[in-house]
Amino acid sequence: MKSKRTYSIRVVVLESILLAVAGGFLLAQSSADKEAAGDLRAGRSFILTRVYPETEDARVLALYDGLRVADVSDGMDAVGLQNIGLMDADIRALWKDTEHFSPRFVGIAVTARYVPTQLAPAGKMKTDDYDKWVGDWYHNRSSEPFVPLLRKGTALVIEDAADADVGSIGSNNIMSWKLKGCVGVVTSATARDTDEITTEKIPLYFRKPGRGIRPGRNEIESVNHPVVCGGVTVVPGDVIVADGDGVIVVPRARAEEVAQYAKKILKDDKAGRKKLYQRLGLPADDSVK
Repeated sequence: MKSKRTYSIRVVVLESILLAVAGGFLLAQSSADKEAAGDLRAGRSFILTRVYPETEDARVLALYDGLRVADVSDGMDAVGLQNIGLMDADIRALWKDTEHFSPRFVGIAVTARYVPTQLAPAGKMKTDDYDKWVGDWYHNRSSEPFVPLLRKGTALVIEDAADADVGSIGSNNIMSWKLKGCVGVVTSATARDTDEITTEKIPLYFRKPGRGIRPGRNEIESVNHPVVCGGVTVVPGDVIVADGDGVIVVPRARAEEVAQYAKKILKDDKAGRKKLYQRLGLPADDSVK
């Protein structure tokens, strides 16, 4: 029979082993925590951007051909996404076309985020020095690194410095984006040159005019990361639908089922209104064809 002293020694040894193991675990955990904290201090995005081939974007866009914001909103309701995706009504079309509805568009989101600058504005300068300062700002601080991502069917969604009187979107650059295949632009804030953009007939949905240039006002923060526009999260690759009712964002993972129900809504609506047009003696327009 073992003595109590032998038993006590074994208990002490076992406790020592357990304490050593626990200490090693805590030490390793502490080291891992420090390493993770070091990574996090450098910044990290926790919502990853999925990359879709252009052929897949085209296939999804075809599902939304002709669909209106109202149809898509009903489709979102049908799949359990009530009150999700609809941007604030303040985000509205710059211009209207009630004959052919040309400001309407459906596109795949590419995103950019501009933030208010922390840098002091330029002081009084000579003209040449000022022009150099402006050029440097556009090149190094508030550029357009999203341009290479624009392609056929792109909807450019910009989160901008909300309170800055800045026109990051203007009549010149919006045309260059269209040349790359951009079908429409949505911003949480402002645009300038609104008369010219209206004449150019490029779809733009925005909150209000902004008059100033970017230098001294904002800086580019990120490209193709999630942004917030009109109170809605937009993830690159989401489907953007815009018309006279505003803008709605469809999460890419639910895009097909939303479109399926939305098509049914549009088909029934067209059929019903077409009959009413005939009874009222109204000529058929693009909305019932």
